Amino acid sequence: MLIRILEIIVPVFGVIGVGYFYGRRFAPNVRDANALNITIFTPALIFYALTEESGGHLALGLAAIGATVIVFGAGLLGWLWTRVTKRNAAVYVPPIMFPNLGNLGLPLAHLAFGNEGLALMVVLMVVENTLQFTFGLWVLGERVSPQALARNPMLVATAAGLICMTMDWHAPQMILPAIKMLGEVSIPLMLISLGVRLSGGTQGQWSAGLAGGLAAPVFGLAVAAPFVWLVQPEPTLAALLIIFGVMPPAVLNYMLAEMYDVEPQHVAAIVAVGHMIALAAIPITLAFVL
Repeated sequence: MLIRILEIIVPVFGVIGVGYFYGRRFAPNVRDANALNITIFTPALIFYALTEESGGHLALGLAAIGATVIVFGAGLLGWLWTRVTKRNAAVYVPPIMFPNLGNLGLPLAHLAFGNEGLALMVVLMVVENTLQFTFGLWVLGERVSPQALARNPMLVATAAGLICMTMDWHAPQMILPAIKMLGEVSIPLMLISLGVRLSGGTQGQWSAGLAGGLAAPVFGLAVAAPFVWLVQPEPTLAALLIIFGVMPPAVLNYMLAEMYDVEPQHVAAIVAVGHMIALAAIPITLAFVL
């Protein structure tokens, strides 16, 4: 079991480490690379996973419901916690609600559960991203544009993938390898980008980082575990929902906090410390779900 866990986490955190040390040494600007990943590589991964790897038999609807319950359930617990402790909800609640399913969740799901796990995690990630760009922006005090959502490449790829999967349509064999190659760029680029982002440091906001970094997996698991126990999904989805609950906060939380000037250094500390905690939390979780 230990070897199996190491085979899953070492490649993931190893590539993150490469990005981290490269970022510390050269401080590259990964904005353009992230833009390519969001607009081209990840949509290709989503479409390919749904149409070619899901097999059309996965409980995608239940996965979407589970993601929604965990996001809002963890957010409610986080909001109550900020009220009791007199903390700024706009700083702490989004990192608690929105975990790192892209950079970290997708590679973990693929390595641990193969193509089936990847397809299910894609659905979890898309639901979470949609909620972050709607409800999450509202928490930060912003208004969401329906037109912007309709132009979101990941949402478009998800809709196209679900339609094709339902109708048992597939891309022509002439272009399918190109879609697959584009999608294969997505996960390693996500991990490198995450390492580079984390290399920027947190400027000493360790109190906020420790509080938020611990709250995210605690509240997430407090919602995910009862949901799995009550609903009893099939084993792979059950495991992924538990992993969803203990994931660290997404780096996107920091990027949005910086964009809308919501104490970005505190949020950066929460994200950074959350990923440090994940080094212990994820192997322990894998030991229980594998």
